[in-house]
Formats: sequence, C-alpha cells, structure tokens
Amino acid sequence: MKKTLLAAGFGALMTTTAMADGIGVSMALFDDNFLTVLRNGIQSQADSAGLSVQIEDAQNDVAKQLDQINNFIASGVDAIIVNPVDTSATQAMSDAAAAAGVPLVYVNRQPINVDTLPDNQAFVASNEVESGTLETIEVCRLFKEQGKTEANVYVMMGELSNQAAVQRTADIHDVIAAGECEVTLNIIDEQTANWSRDQAQNLMTNWLSTGAAFDGVIANNDEMAIGAIQAMKAAGLDMATVVVGGVDATQDALAAMQAGDLDVTVFQNAAAQGAGALDAATKLAAGEAVEQKVYIPFELVTPANIDTYLTKN
Repeated sequence: MKKTLLAAGFGALMTTTAMADGIGVSMALFDDNFLTVLRNGIQSQADSAGLSVQIEDAQNDVAKQLDQINNFIASGVDAIIVNPVDTSATQAMSDAAAAAGVPLVYVNRQPINVDTLPDNQAFVASNEVESGTLETIEVCRLFKEQGKTEANVYVMMGELSNQAAVQRTADIHDVIAAGECEVTLNIIDEQTANWSRDQAQNLMTNWLSTGAAFDGVIANNDEMAIGAIQAMKAAGLDMATVVVGGVDATQDALAAMQAGDLDVTVFQNAAAQGAGALDAATKLAAGEAVEQKVYIPFELVTPANIDTYLTKN
C-alpha cells in the first residue's frame, strides 16, 4: 500500500462507502481542550453514521493505553483508533493489533513506526512541520512590524515524549537557521510545560523572576501560551509589548486573541482529524484501501482572520 502524503479537507474525509460497527478508541487524555474537540469529532461522526464507538481515557498512562488496546482486541472490535500517550511507544500497539488482524488508526500524534505501518494501519493528523513554522514566521513578522531588528523569546515545549512537541520546537530552530525570520531571533531559554496551562504559568513565573529582558513567547500549544499570558498579566506586564504565539486555535485561545493577549495561533482541525480517523478505521474494517498518511493542513490564525475560526472548534 502506498505511503503518500494527502492534504485532505474535511469534506474529503466524509466519503466512506462502507461503515463497520464496533470501534474501540483510546484517547491519551480526556482532560485536554484540544483532545476533547478531537474526541467529540470522532463521536459526532460515529453518531451521524450510526456507528458504535467505545471511547476510553488512557489518563496519560502508556501501560493503561496498551491494556485498553489489548482489551479492545479481546472483545472483538472491528477496528481501533489510538491517540497515543507516548509516540515512541507505539510499536507494541501496532504489533498487538497486527497479530490479531485488527485494523488500527493512529490519530493526531505521529507514531514512531509511521513509516513501517502494516497495510491495515494508518495515521491521520496534520503535518507538524507546518505548525511551528507558520507560528514562528508570523511571530517574526510581528516583531519586524514593531520595528525590531532583534528579539529575545522564550520557548515552551510540550511533552518531550511527544513527536508534535519535538517537531514544533525543531520548526522554530529551522526557521531561524534557514534565515526565514525577518529579525534576529534569540532564544533565551526553552523548557517543557507538558502542554499544561498550569505548568506553563509556573514556568513563566520562574522566567519572569530572573528579570531577563524578553520580547515574546513561542509555545508549542495554546494551553501553554495561555498559561504564560496569565503569569505575565499577574506580574503586571502590558501584553501589547509582548508577542505570544500558540498552536491549535482552541476556543480559549481565540478568546485570548480577541482580548488582545494572544497574537498568533495555528488552527489544527481536530474535528476533521477525528472524523478522518473514523473514516479510515471503518474503511479498513470493510477491507477497503486507504492512504496510510492523511494530513489535514494547518492554517494560520491572526486577529485579521479570527472571525473565520470562531465557530470551527
């Protein structure tokens, strides 16, 4: 089966010709804004198609997630959808499903074995090379617009075991190395806040306590960007003087942008990813061929085009 890149919109994912029944879904974590939209996308697509889905919370526990997959297999589900807790631990999941002959679809988080998936397994997400790149280039443009020739930034990383966090951080460095930034961008420090708003607020508070001069924050996701904003506002900073970027375009992030606190985010179509994963799972369960890599394009969101995205998630 070809392993090709497919830039697909939501509509292209709704062309399932045969629907299976009984899909097991293991989500990395229910208590996450973006993953909630993704989960709802799977459930909504299942409801409209009359499909039975069993969605379980792995609670960020790799062992628990593997147990869920094994339990799905034992219960005789037609297919499995996995939003991995740890993208470096997916080989065991693929092996278990392949040994049982059960189709498996990874969603949102790229498995470490993405290039060696069996023919009845697939990956549906957005290309993370786009996410951090769009975010960083726009942050650079805003600094240039402010008349700066040089800017100092902090970088907040997601979970280091997660491919998206690794890639989004690499994107920032790649933009700088390729000379795509319109100003000289200096990274003062980069640390993980594990996708968490609370951890990001604490991290930003610690950075503020050093007294180092900085011009902006580039975060791997919106939750961390919001946490950083909360810390800066608590410290009395004028948000008009700082550029803050995130990724996901969650409703909370869009509200922060409307308030003038968040300057940049990147829309990741969680609902389309969820629907696309279910579409791929049902096709595989029906014996149909699917592309093994389906990429939903990222889209830059700024105050200039925010109205387009207010009702998308």
